[in-house]
Amino acid sequence: MHPKQVFKVRAKLMGNQFELSVVAVNEDWAIQRIDAGIAEIKRIEKLLTTFDEGSETNLINRNAGLEPVKVSEETFQLIERSLKISGLTQGAFDITYGSIDKSLWNFDTTMNALPDKETARQMVKLINYRNIMLDKEAGTVFLKEKGTRIGFGGIGKGYAAEMAKKVMVEQGVESGIVNASGDLTAWGLQPDGEEWTIGIADPNNSGQVFSFIKITGLAVATSGNYEKYIVVDGKKYSHTINPRTGLPVTGIKSVTIITKNAEIADAMATPVTIMGIKAGLGMINQIKDIEAIIVDDHDKVYTSANIHIH
Repeated sequence: MHPKQVFKVRAKLMGNQFELSVVAVNEDWAIQRIDAGIAEIKRIEKLLTTFDEGSETNLINRNAGLEPVKVSEETFQLIERSLKISGLTQGAFDITYGSIDKSLWNFDTTMNALPDKETARQMVKLINYRNIMLDKEAGTVFLKEKGTRIGFGGIGKGYAAEMAKKVMVEQGVESGIVNASGDLTAWGLQPDGEEWTIGIADPNNSGQVFSFIKITGLAVATSGNYEKYIVVDGKKYSHTINPRTGLPVTGIKSVTIITKNAEIADAMATPVTIMGIKAGLGMINQIKDIEAIIVDDHDKVYTSANIHIH
């Protein structure tokens, strides 16, 4: 009998580096399960992408202000859940953020000045989750305002990770991890019977870890300004845009969310960043089974009520 070990595959999916890990005794068996997980992520990518003209997301966007679009039940339900999170976070999470034109914010090396506040404010007028009309009976989605665009950048990776896990579990994987560029879901135990140890990246040095947590049956997502940002006049601006102002969030370097579901973890990391430390933790402390770790611009660490890190 071979001992159990961890088999991993890395793949570029949804514009991100995914890593799928499975604990098994047989490599072929493990790789087949991982391939099934990858196929599921590719299926979701096709459904949600804005890079494919024929995707449901683009169809909804093209018909903004014109007419309702019939979509698959899966897309409908994802939008429905997104709207619930928008309500919960008072609009800090909003899938209509796609309405912000790339010309306003382009986090690449060419950007060396902040956009004009007035221009930013004009553009964010289109960001309003309340303009998404859902008709459950007809299974349609309608964006009321012309020019409104939705995008699943804030929730799609977590959803894909969760769905890949589901497929792998159904195929008999008792223990594994689906890691979508730092948004991950882990279940079961390591080959030695221990829980999985997850490192939380140091916001000042993404290659370093500043704390470890042991988890099983949980999901972790981190939103930070160490991956995409611009520097203007020596100040770092994160790629997280406040939907109310259209300007980048400042004051927080990273937010890590720990909860049972990768989709929720992914979706809650950005709003906490936007809401700020006090309001963000206040909200998290009122929701069952969800915790947060926040690192501010001065490297001070704040945690929600039930969490203890070492």
